[in-house]
Amino acid sequence: MKKLLLLITAVGLLHAGNFTLKSNDLEGQLTKAQEFNGFGCSGQNLSPQLRWSDAPEGTKSFAVTVYDPDAPTGSGWWHWMVVNIPAKVHRLDTGASLKDMPKGAVEIINDYGKTGFGGACPPKGDKPHRYIFTVYALDVEKLPVKADTNRPIVGFQINAHTLGKASLISYYGR
Repeated sequence: MKKLLLLITAVGLLHAGNFTLKSNDLEGQLTKAQEFNGFGCSGQNLSPQLRWSDAPEGTKSFAVTVYDPDAPTGSGWWHWMVVNIPAKVHRLDTGASLKDMPKGAVEIINDYGKTGFGGACPPKGDKPHRYIFTVYALDVEKLPVKADTNRPIVGFQINAHTLGKASLISYYGR
């Protein structure tokens, strides 16, 4: 597991120089604050505080994603996708999803079928899942997507315009 974390960090640094993502809310383990409320879970479903710095030159906007590769779906689980965050924005506050997003930002429908942040909700008794929080520096001001655009299309658009990315990984089990 440690080798995987080092590899993810090294790849991010190769592509992004000093581009970094940090959080006051994430310290390796998610809490009930970031647990989904529904689907058998009873958390607060609050999107965590995220802040980033040293974006690559030429950055015109940002995207943020949260992905669980350990979800028992065969394809993982998208908990949050936000695009078209203006280049002048370098943070999202705790609970910003659906309430205090930067003007122009678009939250994509997550794998729960809801717009905005959908917190962790791994099956009871499953090993702790990894939640990968990633900020992408993009070379365009706006991606041509809407809240209901299919997530693979959004992912394609993000990857096609990425100048650099930075990630954090937190774990959660029930």
